[in-house]
Parts: sequence; C-alpha cells; structure tokens
Amino acid sequence: MINVDFTKKCIPYNQLDVEKYLKDLKLVGSLSGLFSDSDIPLLHYRATENLYCADFGATNLARADVSADAKLSHHGIGIKTFTEGNKKTLQKVAEFNSQQSLYSNLSGIEKVKKVADLRNKRLEFTKTAYGLQDLIYHCIVRNKDGFFLFEETMNFIDIENIKLIAESSHTYIFTDGIEEYKFDSSKSTLYKRFITETYFAYIKVDILTDPIETLRSISISNEDVIIDFSQSVIIPLYSMKNGEKVIFEKSGLNQWNAGGRARHYDEVYIPFNSTLREMYEGFFPPRDTPFEVILPNGTSMSMKLCQENCKALMSNPNKDLGKWLLRDVLKIPYGQIITYNDLLEIGIDSVSFKKVEDKKYLLDFKNVGEFEKFINKEYMSDIDA
Repeated sequence: MINVDFTKKCIPYNQLDVEKYLKDLKLVGSLSGLFSDSDIPLLHYRATENLYCADFGATNLARADVSADAKLSHHGIGIKTFTEGNKKTLQKVAEFNSQQSLYSNLSGIEKVKKVADLRNKRLEFTKTAYGLQDLIYHCIVRNKDGFFLFEETMNFIDIENIKLIAESSHTYIFTDGIEEYKFDSSKSTLYKRFITETYFAYIKVDILTDPIETLRSISISNEDVIIDFSQSVIIPLYSMKNGEKVIFEKSGLNQWNAGGRARHYDEVYIPFNSTLREMYEGFFPPRDTPFEVILPNGTSMSMKLCQENCKALMSNPNKDLGKWLLRDVLKIPYGQIITYNDLLEIGIDSVSFKKVEDKKYLLDFKNVGEFEKFINKEYMSDIDA
C-alpha cells in the first residue's frame, strides 16, 4: 500500500518518480531480515542516499563532507532515516570534532553560540559551493508498519535568539525560537529535534522471512560486472611548518600577496606537495597542459600544473581559481590574508580531484582530517566511490 499527499512536501517531485522511489524503498526494506531481527524494517543510510539520487536524478553529494547529501536542481537535500519513537526525536545533524579548538575554551551560552555559528557557516558554504538556493531535510521515518516520508526546511540557527533550556557538564539543550537543539560537547555533536507528525507519503513494508532465498533467485552474469578504473587524490589547501598547518602569506592561497611583480588579488594556486607528486606522478597532464575541472556547482574551469617541479595547481587564466574559491566560496574580502583558521571555521581544508576521463576531473571539498586519512591509507576505497 502506497499513500502520497503532494501538498505536504517541500520539493516539487514528479509523481511517477515518487512512486518509483517508494517502491524501491519498499523492496530494500523487505530485505531487512538480512541485517536485523527487529520487526521494524531497516534502511542503511547509504542505501537511501543512492536510491534518492537514482530515482529522482539527483547528484550524490554524500561523500563530499558537506551539509547536503544530494543536489536536486537548486535544492540541497539532507537525507535522514530514523525510527519514529515518540515523534519528537533528536537526530544528529553535524559533528565538530576537528573544530574543538574553536570552542573548547568557552562555556554556557557562549559555547552554544559558537557552535551555532560554525553550523551556519557550514550551511552557507554548502549553498555557495554547490550553487544551491535552499536546503531541505528529506526524512524517512521507520516503524513496524513501514516507512513514512516527510520534508522540512534545513534552517540556519538564529544566533541572536538562542536561549538555553538545560545545561549539564557536557550537554546543552537550547532553542532559537524556531527549532530545538542539543549539543553534546563530549562527542562534539549537534542534534536537532524532528517533529514527525505530518507525512507526505507512506508505504507499508513486509519484511521477507527468507531474504537469502529471494536473492539467490537473481541471476548475475560476468557481463553485469563493471570495473571502475577512475582515480582520485586528496590535496590539502594548506602547507606544513614546524608540524603546524599553515597558509603562507605569500604563496598558495595567498599567492596574490607575493612580491616581484604586480599581481591580481585573485591570483592563487593549490599547493601540490612533493609527497603527492611522487605518489601520483602522471595523474595530471604534464606541466602547462590545460585540463578541465568540473566544480561542485556544476560549472567548469580550465586548470594546469605550473611552477618548478609542477608544485602548483593553477587555473587558466590564473585569477579564475581565486575568484571562485576565495571570493565566491570562502567569502574572503579582497586584500585580506587567508589563514588556516578561515578553513577551520567552515570545517574543510582539502579538495579532491577525481579523474573521470582524459584531461577531465571532478573537484570536491573534504573535511578537516580527511587528507591525513587518505595519505595514511586509512581512507581505503571510499575515495573512488
């Protein structure tokens, strides 16, 4: 049984796409017995992200470490799945492990306001970097009867109207007059309360008693196996000095400030350090050979390796990169030196390049700490997913 009320959703979906999506959710939910003994059907968050993108033709942003899991037209979609409970459940919406130094010395409402500011900056960064007009939560609520779908706006926190409701040694419950939140400082995690009383779609899910036998009935041939030979590399936007992450005042993202000749304020480059150059020799075309880079907002930019030993990734012309990265995305004013703290404030400090064909790459942003995981081989195969 499928019920849909299109007046209660935020996104103007096509009805046929919604029906296909709900049927696919029902199918995946019916296989819950493979993973759980519960009478509540199970949905893995990766499955919901992939189904949403496949059925609605959305772009999958789930591996991009931003506040949206998908991009559908000009909408940024945060996809969540959780059990219904009392219909007033707190769910995780953000983590700030890598930004603890920015608020650990604060207390009470000042700590809450700083976390709210970091949250808002991340939302604004997501909108700007991916060319989004709004952000929406798309939620799949599970109970023993099936799946219930609802959507609501992903709001910025109104910092000026924050009021503490309760406070303990590590936990702060607060409201901004619109939403209720909880910040757990011991886990560096922000939760938001979702009121799930109104749904735009419902689908009954019958859990298969023998899902393995059902899967055995599916015929898979060698022709169905596709091997993806695409490659990716994560490149930090910073350099290292005495064991500290820094952005030098006259190079890298501050190349515009270097001496020797007059430079445009948008003249910057991404440092391509010697370790990565050695590990990924041949990943990019030879020095001064242009290649196409697709940016997160869908536009393209010409780039090339430059300088001695190919140590710099520049745009072609070289001011295009600074205009997009410093002005449009990071909102750095002209003439202001960018510091590592500017990256830390929004929680990103690296970019990834994924090679999709000869002289064509996809660029995306990576959270603080992702480069270290990548270079230490802890990132495993996720980088190519």
